[in-house]
Amino acid sequence: MLDRSNRLILGLAVLAAALGGYAEHRHRQPVSTDSKLIGQPAPAMILADLDGKPHPLSDYRGHRVLLNFWASWCGPCLDEMPALNRAQAKFGEQGAIVLGIAMDEPARIRAFLATHPVNYPILLGQLDSPSTTVEFGDAHEVLPYSVLIDANGSILATQAGALPAPELEQWLAPAPVRR
Repeated sequence: MLDRSNRLILGLAVLAAALGGYAEHRHRQPVSTDSKLIGQPAPAMILADLDGKPHPLSDYRGHRVLLNFWASWCGPCLDEMPALNRAQAKFGEQGAIVLGIAMDEPARIRAFLATHPVNYPILLGQLDSPSTTVEFGDAHEVLPYSVLIDANGSILATQAGALPAPELEQWLAPAPVRR
């Protein structure tokens, strides 16, 4: 039988565990962003790949593009990467492109990708203020952060937090043809 002080300690431990679980659950939930950029042209930007080669985002015009901002230290980002791989494999031939924008040091990204390769391009985001994520509407600099750009270069949607797989597929599926 537990005495009063042990019951109190046990009760506090259970409460702490429950609060920790709730906080982790809230941390993993996607957060809708009310971006003023939706419907606006995507910022003109040139981002380098891991070899230092510049890639203007305008090179991707004509494609539906999902910019996924991530970092090697971000647990939810890493959890989301297999779904991004599957989405690129499924929709890449239909003109959609996933671009991983690494908000991290290049050495860390290289080390991470050496053991966890992806099937979509990785570009390096600007870490200095204003960061690349802020330029794309992520005022709180939450990772992962995703931006969907249409074939004409306009921002269709933004999402702070991991994208659920069904929503990710909906974002990358070809737009219905209007007659």
